[in-house]
Amino acid sequence: MAGRELVLRPLAAGAFQPYGDVIGSAGRDGRAINAGTSLRVEMPDPDILEQAGRPSLSVFRAQAGAVPFMAHMLERHCLGSQTFLPLHGTPYVVLVALGAQAPDPATARAFLADGRCGVTLRRGVWHHPLWALAAGDFAVLERRGASVDCDIATLSDGPWRILPSA
Repeated sequence: MAGRELVLRPLAAGAFQPYGDVIGSAGRDGRAINAGTSLRVEMPDPDILEQAGRPSLSVFRAQAGAVPFMAHMLERHCLGSQTFLPLHGTPYVVLVALGAQAPDPATARAFLADGRCGVTLRRGVWHHPLWALAAGDFAVLERRGASVDCDIATLSDGPWRILPSA
């Protein structure tokens, strides 16, 4: 039995703001560069330098998952943000929650990212590991440092069932 049911909602910058930033150019102004052949659209800087952290750029090769699914745990990174950018338009689920010591179920949200944008999760935001809805590669920018920066919490009110939108 699920402890909570969350229906996927479309990923939108305003709704996602408490958890981080949507990374994409839609609806943002930019400036012409490269003799006018490109538009540079600035994104918020990643927060990855705490405690002598340095940038770590990786590719996560995700396996296809499905919806609905049961989430049993969330993780967080307290020393830095974590950015996920789909490389081939792969849709994915972003399950997030706030909470100082553990995920607060009242703040839990499940977003459907259509693969045309990425997300940066703020430091300390609880989130489910990458859940792609098709096999695909994601560029991931995060903090690397001497300290391990990953807390894991089992969901105390039972697993959360993530449902497709109606």
